[in-house]
Amino acid sequence: MPMRCLALNASFEPLTMVPVRRALRLVIDGKAEVVEAEGTPVHSERMAVPRPAVIRLVRFVHVPRRFRRQVTNTFLFARDNYRCQFCGRSQQELRQRECLTRDHLLPLSRGGTNAWTNVLTACSSCNTRKGNLLPEEVGMHPLRAPHEPHFVHLSWAVRRLTRTQAKYIRLFYGADVLATLEAM
Repeated sequence: MPMRCLALNASFEPLTMVPVRRALRLVIDGKAEVVEAEGTPVHSERMAVPRPAVIRLVRFVHVPRRFRRQVTNTFLFARDNYRCQFCGRSQQELRQRECLTRDHLLPLSRGGTNAWTNVLTACSSCNTRKGNLLPEEVGMHPLRAPHEPHFVHLSWAVRRLTRTQAKYIRLFYGADVLATLEAM
């Protein structure tokens, strides 16, 4: 039974995940309709509503295409698959007292920015070793170059989809996008 519900635009474009309670409120208010239901229906004194796994808004909501997500550690770590981009260790492989951190290829102290193309995930040991030097100066080279991810990957990187919900991502964005999201 999913605790969150996939919300689709009127055009069936996946928008976001909402709590089931919020999805039920939208359905009861006539602002959305249940497209897919999972689990036992939700009962009140006067009605029973299917437990929504996927809802579709009745009216189209305009979503700007050219928005840019700010770099947050949540999205940064998800983009880099929760792996240090210098030593390759994953979050589970880190020793006690080590953690994943944000590293700037061109350090802030040398004029670097928080742009997607300048930041990457590093374990605290590698980040400390690199300090405020350039990777070439220390002989540390990232496993892959940092890049700005597609907004779909950012939007869904930290969400878990059920099989029912995943088919709508595949339907709208294609199987390759879904495969990338499931690999994160």
